[in-house]
Amino acid sequence: MWKRAWTSMFLRSLVRAGVPFDFVPMRTCHSHCVQAANKKWTRPSGYDAGVKVFNSLTKQKEPLILAREKVATWYSCGPTVYDHAHLGHACSYVRFDIVQRILTRVFGITVIHAMVITDIDDKIIKRSWEENISPSVLTRMFEDEFKKDMLLLKVLPPLVYLRVTENVHHIVTFIEQIIRNGHAYATDDGDVYFDIQSIGDRYGRFIGAMESQDTGLFLPLFLLIQVVSNAVIAIFPLSVSLNKKDPRDFALWKKSKPEEPFWESPWGRGRPGWHIECSTVASSVFGSQLDIHSGGIDLAFPHHENEIAQSEAYHQCGQWCNYFLHSGHLHLKGRAEKMSKSLKNYITIKDFLQSYSASEFRMFCLLTKYRSGIDYSDGSMLEARASLETVSAFINSAQAYMKGQLHTSAIQEALLWEKLEETKSAVLTALADDFDTPRAVSAVLNLVYHANCQLQPVSKSTGEARCPAVLGALVSYILDIFDLFGIDTFKSPEGQASEQVESLEGILDLLTQFRSEVRAFALTRQVRSDSSSTKPGLYPERIPLVKACDTFRDELTALGVVIKDRGAASTWETTQRRLSPTGSKTDQDESH
Repeated sequence: MWKRAWTSMFLRSLVRAGVPFDFVPMRTCHSHCVQAANKKWTRPSGYDAGVKVFNSLTKQKEPLILAREKVATWYSCGPTVYDHAHLGHACSYVRFDIVQRILTRVFGITVIHAMVITDIDDKIIKRSWEENISPSVLTRMFEDEFKKDMLLLKVLPPLVYLRVTENVHHIVTFIEQIIRNGHAYATDDGDVYFDIQSIGDRYGRFIGAMESQDTGLFLPLFLLIQVVSNAVIAIFPLSVSLNKKDPRDFALWKKSKPEEPFWESPWGRGRPGWHIECSTVASSVFGSQLDIHSGGIDLAFPHHENEIAQSEAYHQCGQWCNYFLHSGHLHLKGRAEKMSKSLKNYITIKDFLQSYSASEFRMFCLLTKYRSGIDYSDGSMLEARASLETVSAFINSAQAYMKGQLHTSAIQEALLWEKLEETKSAVLTALADDFDTPRAVSAVLNLVYHANCQLQPVSKSTGEARCPAVLGALVSYILDIFDLFGIDTFKSPEGQASEQVESLEGILDLLTQFRSEVRAFALTRQVRSDSSSTKPGLYPERIPLVKACDTFRDELTALGVVIKDRGAASTWETTQRRLSPTGSKTDQDESH
């Protein structure tokens, strides 16, 4: 009801502003929107992947049918590289990384993933002017930073990154074909626009997409555009009609302004519009048929809507992409707007990783559906951390039990085997249902709970038969599931050595300092009360401490850490042991 009231109030305000009511075609626009939104989706023929996905084209779950058996072609909109990537970006990329991992590891699908890097647009040009550097230098710098951020978050890179600036010649050719097909036109000013009227009622498939994605947000975009567009025509008829046939028409090619980067084209010097880059790049990799297209829900309209229009106009086909998957927004808790650069309400990925780990962020993402809105706060991050700590504590306890270091009452082996099979089934069912990770994680945590109930320690062994095999099976399955999700927190220290260097250095600093203080205490000479010239000796009771310090030093040396006593202070350094070409060990010292 509030939506109708909002629209009515908006129309009344236009009338009060002097816009003739006959320029607001309410019935026509509403009918047009309904027809466009209800455009029939054709279920593709091919290979059933065994998964149901929420398809934004139909606004409901559909079986995922792939054109080729066990292969999915996947295109995603990459970043516009003019600033630091933030958690809003990270959330979308991590979520779809998890989805792709599930397709590959659980359902055996080879995902061929291509992503575009937008390295020329208005924001990039503006930022380059502000920083007084060329757009290419600016974009390469932030592109490199984006890729490093993704690696830190354990996001698997696409098979190929494609930059817009390296594909402008393809874009020009693509636009020329759309013009030849009767769906675009050039203006005298050197711009090229897509002709919305040329595709009839096929425009507007993502109307209401944000409402249907469980984000809690809704805006009748198409209706608003129609109303405002007609109002603009009514007030400024000449300024609009001189350039565009229809105010909804969008730019495929933009004439460059003075001092802006440009490329040569049949229409003069200019640069691509925003939407055309994705249609061209995706088509250059995958041709006229694409299985899956992904992106944030804010891209559904108009960006993905325009991509569809362009691609189907170029290929002269009725269904260019079969499935559109959209991720929900990341919000700062208590605030309605999404996290974005333009609103200046973002947290950069690098700043975030000062407080939390990549595994904790991935767990945070797993606890909500990929297409749902998600609230970010320290509380939600601590919840994710607590879940990981629960799993980690269980794995440690289970491994201690398997080693015979933890004594418990009799383990109900049959019950744990049964719970393991139930969990496997529940996880598979959840992941096949539009990648429902919250339900899958809940099933795994429930398994951990039942296993922990069996691992309550007792003071000494009761003599009951031990059941290490079932605990080993549980640990193996849980490690495999979290590895599938890109979480490696539970791996052995050897597997995480590169991530733990800073922590180990801090530990070695503390150990060296502690040893220095103990050694200084042990080496303190006795105070002699007589006038003897004999040098006072050590306190006999402290000599074992000196020997312990030396032993500690020698044992660390064998592990590659060399402590050097330098008077009252001590330092440490590491040695890298490498094999020489003959196979013998050689040492290379590195001081810290």
